[in-house]
Amino acid sequence: MEENVQMAFMLTILAGLATGIGSVIAFFVKERSTKILTFAMGFAAGVMLYVSFMEIFPEAIHKLTEAYGGDERIGTTYGVLAFFVGMFIVGIIDKLIPSAENPHEFANTQFKKQKEKTETEGEVHNPEKLMRIGILTALALAIHNFPEGIATFVAALDDPNLGMTIAMAIAIHNIPEGIAVSMPIYFATGDRKKAFLYSFLSGVVEPLGAIIGYLILMPYLNQTIMGLLLSGVAGVMVFISLDQLLPAAEEYGEHHLSIYGVVLGMGVMALSLIMMM
Repeated sequence: MEENVQMAFMLTILAGLATGIGSVIAFFVKERSTKILTFAMGFAAGVMLYVSFMEIFPEAIHKLTEAYGGDERIGTTYGVLAFFVGMFIVGIIDKLIPSAENPHEFANTQFKKQKEKTETEGEVHNPEKLMRIGILTALALAIHNFPEGIATFVAALDDPNLGMTIAMAIAIHNIPEGIAVSMPIYFATGDRKKAFLYSFLSGVVEPLGAIIGYLILMPYLNQTIMGLLLSGVAGVMVFISLDQLLPAAEEYGEHHLSIYGVVLGMGVMALSLIMMM
């Protein structure tokens, strides 16, 4: 058991740190082109939407259904409620932020003034908004990575081989997630190190989840709690994708370019899910 605990922690750490691989993408972007930003924002939205609807939410429904004796109606009902509660919570947080500082409430007067200016190629508008989007995306992914850390740890504790498979799949997921965080922050600040740091920290939460799962949650963790948590996380990620990433992608570039990013992001996640089978 002690060897399994060490292996479980190691696998969880490696899976979480894979976010740093995606973070490094900021170091290879020489110019802050709005076209690259548009594509990256669409890509991030595709990643978060696909993972939420095709992996996290179905897994949550499955856990809740099992927790309630196989009653699919009850499991689905609680999963849907938790999903919308997650969206509601992030929406409330959004409303509580003053509009002058809120990345979701685009300041119309400021936007009009920026539009009236003669813009040079590659100029980025409203860096404060981009910075906030990057930070909130990092927060959403950190929340997402927390239960992933617990899941990886528990699976590896029970079966190291299964834990290794799950850790590899999660590591693949975390690479584009690192891109999703680092790109908006890099375009907002021009600081590659800061973009890497925020993205890297969103992945560090994963081994933190394993530690907390081991020290605190293990005696109480059950299918119901995990299912509700995963459903809420899916809701948070969907809200951020629809309310922030896609509108921002539209504002900063061409419509089709953002959609290509969405499709590619979904494709990368689909491939990682297939590899997980």
